[in-house]
Amino acid sequence: MTDMQQESDATKQTQQARRGYHHGNLREALLEAAEALIAERGPDSFTMADACRHAGVSTAAPYRHFEDRNALMEAVGMRAFDGLAAATGGAKAPFEEGSVEAILAGGKAYLRFALDNPERFRLMFGRNPDLKSRPIVELAGRACFQNLLQSVSAYLATRGHAGADPMPLALRLWSLVHGVSSLAIDGPMDIIAPGNDPEAIIEESGRAILAAV
Repeated sequence: MTDMQQESDATKQTQQARRGYHHGNLREALLEAAEALIAERGPDSFTMADACRHAGVSTAAPYRHFEDRNALMEAVGMRAFDGLAAATGGAKAPFEEGSVEAILAGGKAYLRFALDNPERFRLMFGRNPDLKSRPIVELAGRACFQNLLQSVSAYLATRGHAGADPMPLALRLWSLVHGVSSLAIDGPMDIIAPGNDPEAIIEESGRAILAAV
């Protein structure tokens, strides 16, 4: 194949990709670009134009799907919560609903999500104050938390407390898992308590919290 033919094929592939964006892939391309830039630079260190360049589209293209950068970040936040819900839900699926093993598996999956996606995790939980006030993101966060509430409610039923409010116990468990996850990605645990395994902390402390019911 000649250089001219290779160049022609590359041009056709680029044109096909751009046509694909116009037929519904643009939104996905921009979301993936924003997620990549968040992982690389953090959530506050890129512009909409940067996301466009990363996705390989014109700077006018995003406004068909996102009215501004905040709307793009809202969609990223929603996807992050959906991803967290899928991770925790999938981790507990092999176990009986309401079992200690199911609850702990969900907590460990939460930790792994934070470790694998530290910048998205920070974005979800406070890095961007404007994002927290957006109703759709708030609903996504509550839907994610619902996974834990369901597991705790089932656990309480197995302990003879069917119909009891699961919120207090769920909040204790979430505080444990979220606190350990935040410490693990931001470093203080390695400095203040070196040699401790975050997953083991969730396992041991989670069992103690559940056993106290």
